[in-house]
Amino acid sequence: MVKKKKRSFMSKLFSRRILLLIQFIVSIIFLGCIYILKMLPMKYYLILVGIIVLLWLFMSFFIKYGIRKKKKENKYGMLIFSKLLSLVLSISLIIVSVMAFKGNSFLSNITGSLTQTRVISLYVKKESKYKKLSDIQKDLKKMKVGIASEKGTKNINTAIAEMEDAIGEEFKTKDYKDYSALGDAIDAGKIDVAVVDNSYSALLEANHEGMDDGLRSLYQVEIEEQVQSVTQKTDVTEKPFIVYLTGIDTYGTVSAISRADVNLAVCVSPKQKQILMISIPRDTQVNLHRNGKMDKLTHSAMYGIDETISTIEDFLELKVNYYAKTNFSGITNIIDALGGVTIDSPYSFKTLHGNYQIVKGKNEMDGNKALCFVRERHALPNGDFDRGRNQQRLLKAMISKAISPKIITNYSQILQAVEGCFETNMTSDEIKSLVYMQLDDMAKWETFNVQLSGDPEISYKTYSMKGKKCYTMVPSKKSLNSIIKVINKVENGERIKEKDIKGLQGA
Repeated sequence: MVKKKKRSFMSKLFSRRILLLIQFIVSIIFLGCIYILKMLPMKYYLILVGIIVLLWLFMSFFIKYGIRKKKKENKYGMLIFSKLLSLVLSISLIIVSVMAFKGNSFLSNITGSLTQTRVISLYVKKESKYKKLSDIQKDLKKMKVGIASEKGTKNINTAIAEMEDAIGEEFKTKDYKDYSALGDAIDAGKIDVAVVDNSYSALLEANHEGMDDGLRSLYQVEIEEQVQSVTQKTDVTEKPFIVYLTGIDTYGTVSAISRADVNLAVCVSPKQKQILMISIPRDTQVNLHRNGKMDKLTHSAMYGIDETISTIEDFLELKVNYYAKTNFSGITNIIDALGGVTIDSPYSFKTLHGNYQIVKGKNEMDGNKALCFVRERHALPNGDFDRGRNQQRLLKAMISKAISPKIITNYSQILQAVEGCFETNMTSDEIKSLVYMQLDDMAKWETFNVQLSGDPEISYKTYSMKGKKCYTMVPSKKSLNSIIKVINKVENGERIKEKDIKGLQGA
């Protein structure tokens, strides 16, 4: 009797009416999710509604009437097939609905960013015997913890207080005043431990290039700060807009304040369907917006992304509408989630980081190899100029892979990889409107790549390094003026022609 009831229950559960009802409910949910996303043009949405309705009507007719006309010996098989087909359709619609929901949630999480994170680290040398915070507890009373007060001590003191609470002991600090002196003390072994604001870690390397790679963090304190809004929003589907795209030289939290290794001004003309991508070498001499002092572009990011944006606006005589930001972790995670990228290198060389051998021609790269590829400059004939071109090559390769059909199979992994490693102050509605526009007209876009050129110079006059030796690039006035003219054409809604970028490096 128990078995008979069980069969009866299962029979009712998978009855034709129940399966059709499930398919109907799932279809409504699916269409609701697609509508809420606001990325599918109405003409395509109505076609989709028609297809979903027809599928349901077909299954209703097939299950109710199509099977009755079959011979008795075929009825049972067709009945099972029809139920399975309805079930598969329902499951497929559920999967797509979940993917749509995830995509919407993802956009909400990476957009609208107006905060940045100041990371304070407790550092020791990598060869130090101290491997974790608790290791220094027994030696802390006889140990001097080095700090530098030149950029203020408020955040340093806040971080030290948290570190003391974590270890249960008070720190005995020694102030070396400026970061270059603190770097000297670390290198000479005068101190075992240093508390450093990672925003200014470049200053530790004033006399010791690559010191940052020789340190180990035992503990980190993250302090969230509000970003001063310096960008100017616009209608991204009607008017030209400019996005400052940057990649910072850190792992971990993407909102961290740090040097800007990648600096791209991406000028988009939605009416002309053109994109102008301008690469600015990190060592370019610029005048900081905050005080008019000369410094390297990469150093401007130590004072926050708003300072870099304002400095670039002054330098290129443009108005930035949005910014997008990633870091080392973001690049490696995204590329791995994409299943790697293929990059055509014009040179054969070995990378300093990772010791990867890059061949002339096509190279299959995972995330770490691609990161080391775009960080390299010393092994390239034209140094930082070639690095800028390689950064553009990687960006193109990532876009090419992202728009391929393979993105469907890696959809969830890609969302997980990007989330937390990429952020922008563009809203999700603005991104959706761009997707909507592209789906509506399916237009083909033209992309132009240009790069600011200049001459290398060893300078002792950069603001951040305070008289220390520093490699910089003096921008070519001719190159700069030519790029500004092309930017003006984009901002005025005019069409770019090949002659406009002729002779510009990277074009």
